[in-house]
Amino acid sequence: MQVQIIHGDSVFSDLAHEWDTLARRGMTDTPFQHLAYQQAWWQYLQPDNASLHTVAVRHDNGELIGIACLYVYDGLVHFNGCVEETDYLDLIAAESDAESVWTAVFDALLSSEFPQWHTIDLCNVPAASLSRQIVPRLAAEHNLEFNETIHEVCPIITLPATFDEYLEMIDSKQRREIRRKMRRAQGADAQLVIVSAQDDVETAVNDFLDLLTKSTFEKRDWLNDGRRAVFHATAKAAQADGTLLLMFMEVNGRKASALFNFDYNNAVLVYNSGLDPAAFGQLSLGEVLTAKAIEWSIENGRTIFDFLRGDEAYKYRFGAADTTIYKLRLQKNA
Repeated sequence: MQVQIIHGDSVFSDLAHEWDTLARRGMTDTPFQHLAYQQAWWQYLQPDNASLHTVAVRHDNGELIGIACLYVYDGLVHFNGCVEETDYLDLIAAESDAESVWTAVFDALLSSEFPQWHTIDLCNVPAASLSRQIVPRLAAEHNLEFNETIHEVCPIITLPATFDEYLEMIDSKQRREIRRKMRRAQGADAQLVIVSAQDDVETAVNDFLDLLTKSTFEKRDWLNDGRRAVFHATAKAAQADGTLLLMFMEVNGRKASALFNFDYNNAVLVYNSGLDPAAFGQLSLGEVLTAKAIEWSIENGRTIFDFLRGDEAYKYRFGAADTTIYKLRLQKNA
């Protein structure tokens, strides 16, 4: 086994031709593990005074089998992407290699080549990840204090075969509301518009971000220049590989609501949303668009509709049930 610690952002070019091939075989396989997202997050959102250090693990024949992309900030080690903008994070490795890769990563973390640290905080690890089994064992072997906590929930809908079956799954009052609002939107000639592979993605993302800033004061203040850049870079890459699902509701050519989704691995992941409350507010086009996105997902054979992080009430009205993501914390004993 070959283990290399790559210091700095050259890792993204050094591993560019191998990264996504491995990410797609990873035990946690989402767009957040892909090169485009990982590189954009570090380029535009890295914390001040943080440094990037990536452990790359290979078989003896040179095949890349593991990536632990980490940053160090004030003695704390995090996954690159942790925490606010990213929903799922993990070691990038296939399940069959997870044990050996994590073992190599721990050896690297405790070597003289890796910067000094006192705590490792690994956020947003999915409940099903093998990391939750492997990391505690390795922590004990290396005399590190280990603690696992629930970090947040990611509500999801397991989709049935038809939209009518979906509607029957949810609360009867909500079912009637969805049907009523969809009929009213149709009567007002509201149109679902999906950005295609041929569309100008830069303009489409700007339209989305305009709606996002109009949604709430909190979203307006959250959307700094770095996050704008991550949306643009991620959308461009996702459009190129066919995983962007950017949706709008329009009335008379005016965009009123938007969903920035990933269509990935038989699931639709709702990354963020936008709504102009002043545009056709009586039509409830934010809720209509969510219903339309669920309908599209079912009609196109997707099996999961993932609202990603956060326990906002509207997700449960649409029938979502919680899945859990965890924080794994390791500390050196005094």
